[in-house]
Amino acid sequence: MTATTDGSAEGAAAGSESTPGLRAAPGVGHARGPAAEPGPPAPSHAARPGPRAEYGDASGAAGPRADYGPPGAAAPGFGPEAGFSPEAGPPDEPGGRVSVLADAPAGPGPDRAGTARTAADLPEPPDGAPPGVYEAAARATRHLLERQDPEGWWKGDLETNVTMDAEDLLLRQFLGIRDEAVTQAAALFIRGEQRQDGTWATFHDGPPELSATIEAYVALRLAGDAPDAPHMARASAWIRAHGGIAAARVFTRIWLALFGWWNWDHLPELPPELVFLPSWVPLNIYDFGCWARQTIVPLTVVSALRPVRPAPFTLDELHADARTPNPAKRPAPLTTWEGAFQRMDKALHVYRRFAPRRLRKAAMATAGRWIVERQENDGCWGGIQPPAVYSVIALHLLGYDLRHPVMRAGLESLDRFAVWREDGARMIEACQSPVWDTCLAAIALADAGLHPGHPALVKAADWMLGEEITRSGDWAVRRPGLAPGGWAFEFHNDTYPDIDDTAEVVLALRRIQHPDPARVEAAIARGVSWNLGMQSKDGGWGAFDADNTSPFPNRLPFCDFGEVIDPPSADVTAHVVEMLAFEGRSGDARTRRGIAWLLAEQESNGAWFGRWGTNYVYGTGSVVPALTAAGISPRHPAVRRAVRWLETVQNEDGGWGEDQRSYKDLSWAGKGASTASQTAWALMALLSAGERDGKAVERGIGYLVETQREDGSWDEPHFTGTGFPWDFSINYHLYRQVFPLTALGRYLYGEPFAPGGAV
Repeated sequence: MTATTDGSAEGAAAGSESTPGLRAAPGVGHARGPAAEPGPPAPSHAARPGPRAEYGDASGAAGPRADYGPPGAAAPGFGPEAGFSPEAGPPDEPGGRVSVLADAPAGPGPDRAGTARTAADLPEPPDGAPPGVYEAAARATRHLLERQDPEGWWKGDLETNVTMDAEDLLLRQFLGIRDEAVTQAAALFIRGEQRQDGTWATFHDGPPELSATIEAYVALRLAGDAPDAPHMARASAWIRAHGGIAAARVFTRIWLALFGWWNWDHLPELPPELVFLPSWVPLNIYDFGCWARQTIVPLTVVSALRPVRPAPFTLDELHADARTPNPAKRPAPLTTWEGAFQRMDKALHVYRRFAPRRLRKAAMATAGRWIVERQENDGCWGGIQPPAVYSVIALHLLGYDLRHPVMRAGLESLDRFAVWREDGARMIEACQSPVWDTCLAAIALADAGLHPGHPALVKAADWMLGEEITRSGDWAVRRPGLAPGGWAFEFHNDTYPDIDDTAEVVLALRRIQHPDPARVEAAIARGVSWNLGMQSKDGGWGAFDADNTSPFPNRLPFCDFGEVIDPPSADVTAHVVEMLAFEGRSGDARTRRGIAWLLAEQESNGAWFGRWGTNYVYGTGSVVPALTAAGISPRHPAVRRAVRWLETVQNEDGGWGEDQRSYKDLSWAGKGASTASQTAWALMALLSAGERDGKAVERGIGYLVETQREDGSWDEPHFTGTGFPWDFSINYHLYRQVFPLTALGRYLYGEPFAPGGAV
């Protein structure tokens, strides 16, 4: 592959200067067990969807699941002094950079250490490998290979918080299909997550969270736990002391309003007429991120109809003095955004009383069609649980019987979000991550020296190729002339492929010797073209949409549940830039704009904000490898600042960790208990910056070797993934396997680019 070297630089923004200070999580601003898993972790899946028990079967599908479930002048920050020289020559010439895997000969051949291999072999240790490091990588390789599904994919559990489990029970109660087996299995999991003070958190060792505690409490009441039982009394006392139901988030109060435990009049208004707003009008549904859009549309129906089911019990014990939200709080000044939107909400409450009946009926019917048209082949919506839950409720309110094919498929899809544990507990995943897990696993194995023609990698490539999305989706509203081609996060989500997964799948496919290279090349070409077309105007990339940057959605009183827009982020932009570098497009004007965007986004201390992983360690671990892959010198000031920051936040044990609290409190940036995945991210950045022989890398590799379990895995109870910064945290159970193996492999066998080329 030969990179373009015309020196073009279109629309490059700022150079390497940073904004002062760290930025907290955007105030308005992606899908991908409580205890450590003893012994080799058993996959919580077995096969693609197949025949399964009827929804609501008395057995509750108890026990382990039988199926998975579902141009011109150089831009500032470039040029020879910046380590990015368009005159450096093609990357396959001396001084250039080239992927050593993309042009590897087919069949058995020398690996990066020069050792002859066959496709079935595990990698040989490179000369001079430090004692213990190769063995750790080999154990991790074997462990990961053992976890591959026969169809070629990997999937780890996606753990979030108990609101998923509580809302699943509340849905079943609302629909009249809650059964005792599922209820008790869910209650077993929820009780196991409760802390000594009676509360629930939204991430491991996190602070108590009011709404999660309320929802968990109500779920346990549904399961029969008495309000005067010690664990329940502790929870209700804490809830009252922290404002009671009135202080909970809007979503929690919506769930309670469904049963008359809260008054619909005391909730923000969300009119279904929203669906009629054209895409150029502020606050149209396409101004929202796809995850919020999929949730808000069905909730407009629920908000319009305001259903109330008979409550099975009262919740008087969860009220403080107030029965309305902040009754004494004065509205914010009209001259502020908050005040303006508060008054708009009041106006919408008035509009509700006078809304033309025919217009409202037409709006709800349009919303219903919008929902049905976006149902996936497996019955779900967007491959994520929350929109599926609200879509089922909305369609039911619109007259869809539970036996209707749309409803049956939707309800069956929700069952596939359940992970049944050996102790009988049932945990609900908010989403499932097979495409993401598979491409990351393939990258890890390849970078750890596994032969690119190894059957496991070829099988993974076959599966990923089969998951390509070649039809249009909601992203085309902003990019109507762009041809489709990309990958989503989940098993089924053709409506919302994402830019991050597409970039990483391309990076994975490039590492694999497939027997049908023409098929691979065609898929890669479509994915690269689609990703390039999804670049936002500022040069960065978001996760699902282009230019999804409206300042208004996050200001709505309704939107207090987390990030509801999808602006460009450093981690996604970095992965796209890295992929484009692999494709020989480092000199492409669009790649250069992405690099300029990344350089401008660096914090003054040297880190980058992590949108989809926690947090500055993830952002930095994503950006530095991308910059160096694209030709930025390891000696570039931005790279050196990043190295210094990583060195300063390394823990005494040699690892790196960062707590979710860094999204709210900047004093936590780069601080937290060491984890395998975050240590790997830091190492990947340092290795790409030429620090292989540095003390920080030595200590970090030592940490991974010392903390590895005998079976080749790592334990990681901490949440290192991010759905919404601070508001929704994720523990991807495969992160603890794929990222440490990637870091060990790059330490042993070198970077996936040949050395040299950067100045």
